[in-house]
Order: sequence, then C-alpha cells, then structure tokens
Amino acid sequence: MTHIPTYEDVAKAVKRLDGHAVRTPLLRSDAIDAQVGKQVWFKAECLQKKKAFKYRGAFNRLSAMTVEERAGGVVAFSSGNHAQGVSCAAKELGIDAIIVMPTDAPRVKVDGVLADGATIVTYDRLTESREEIAANIAKKDGRVLVPSYDDPYVISGQGTIGVELAEAEPDFDAMITCLGGGGMCAGISLALQELSPKTRIFGAEPTDYNDHQMSLRTGKRMRITDTPATLCDAIMTPMPGELPWVINGQSLENVYTVSDQECLQAIRVAHEELGVTLEPGGAAAIAATLGRNLPDDVKTVAVILSGGNVDPDILERALNG
Repeated sequence: MTHIPTYEDVAKAVKRLDGHAVRTPLLRSDAIDAQVGKQVWFKAECLQKKKAFKYRGAFNRLSAMTVEERAGGVVAFSSGNHAQGVSCAAKELGIDAIIVMPTDAPRVKVDGVLADGATIVTYDRLTESREEIAANIAKKDGRVLVPSYDDPYVISGQGTIGVELAEAEPDFDAMITCLGGGGMCAGISLALQELSPKTRIFGAEPTDYNDHQMSLRTGKRMRITDTPATLCDAIMTPMPGELPWVINGQSLENVYTVSDQECLQAIRVAHEELGVTLEPGGAAAIAATLGRNLPDDVKTVAVILSGGNVDPDILERALNG
C-alpha cells in the first residue's frame, strides 16, 4: 500500500520548501467579520507562486526525486493549477516536464504552463482518461508520474500551509478549505492535528460535485456519476482521492456546498474587501463562509483562498454581475 503521510512528512516538506515557497499572508476585513459574525483570517494562497497552493506539493515531490529520476523527467495531469505548480517546480529544478491537460482548460492556466517551458499533451475530458494517457507516457519515457493529490509527497507539501497557520496568531477554532481531490485538506489536517488539535476542519465543494459531503455522510468514498459543467474547474473531481480520504475521512467535521453564483459573489467580495483576485474554485471556502455555514460556536476561522488563476471574462462577470 502507498505510504500514508504523517506529520513527520509535513515537517520534512517545510525544510524542502524553505526559501522556495512563499509564506503567504493572512488577510482580514472588518466588513466580512461583521457580515459573518466571526473573526475571519484569509490565508492567501492565491499569492503563492503560480497563484495557487499547488506549487507547494509539486515542489516537495520533485525536490525529493533522485538524480536518476530527475534525469528521466516528470509527467502530470491537471486542468491547470497543479499543472502550473509542476511546470514551475520543474523549471526551477531543471527537470523536463510533460503536462496532460484537457482541451477546455482555462487559457490563463495553459499559458502559465507554456511559460515555464513544459510540454502540453491535450485530451478530451469527456471521452479520454487523463490518468491512462499520463501513465502511458510515464511508462514509455521512464518519467515519474506526479499526481495532483494521491501522493504522500504532494499531500505533505500542501500540509506546510497548516504549519504556517499553526504558527500564526490567533489560535484558530476552525479551518475551512476547498475540496477537489482532498490533498490540501489532508495535508493541513496532518499539520493541525499535531500542532493545533483543537482547530476543527471543514470543507467546501461545488453543489454538483459534493463527493466529499456524500462520502462523509456514508462513511466511505462516493463517486459523482453525473458530471455537469461548473465554473469551479479546479475542484470538479468526481471522487475523493484514495490517500487523502484516509486522512480527511477522520479529520473533516463537515462539508458545505456552494453554487457557481456564490463563488462569483465571493470573488467580488475578496476583490473589494481583501484586494486579491480569486478563481471560482479558489473562492469556494470563502463562499461557504460568507453563506454563514460554519457553526455558531466557531469564533475564529482560517479560510484558505486556494487559487487566483481566473480567466478575464469570468473575473469581469464576477465583478460586474
């Protein structure tokens, strides 16, 4: 069985990422506090390298590779943010990267990958399996496959967010983040369970992709069979990741769902009150918080703003809607 990461793995990731990842700031807004009736701190991972938290896990995975593995290159599959995280880390470490991306990936994310010098292989999200394509490339070229969440190094890298939260003031009653495959939530959970065990863990995901919510309610991983379109491309995964769910199935207290419209509204609020730009998927946690979903006895909460790679037309729609 694949190694299940522990806090010790997160601690190693902190050392690997030192001097590479941005220690992202915590932002506040009195107006938002008044609206939701809580003290809210926003962890601005939209200000991380490549404007998303994914760089942390990608750099941790690639920097742990052997000299021989680095020489063979890497391959990853992603609709955008993980793709950019891998392409950026690969460029910094001198590793050749191939990224498998859907034909409908946001242009801003495609451009970000190409700017790092990575090669893109496209696929049709409805008729082709990105996992199969990437696995075949890895086998043919001898490349290391870098999953976006089902990997202990990737989970541990994302967990460095939790270490930064635990080292910050105040002591948070709760933390809420978006849920795609669940790797970030799993990593943060490992850190907070060790360093701030009283901090309660919550998640947010698109209404039509509530696989974590269903899984938490049934006690086993559930798959979404109908996969409609959503603006939240970064977190439109049909099923929780196998490895993250081992952790999240124990750590998550509750999962809330948010609509595309609520995410667009959250983008506008974040832009006006916090001065940051978010993409719809990266705004899911703030959308759930603005919806007053969190329990009344949560007084201080850390909200993860996970990504800011938004297409201009969607940003305009959010700001002017």
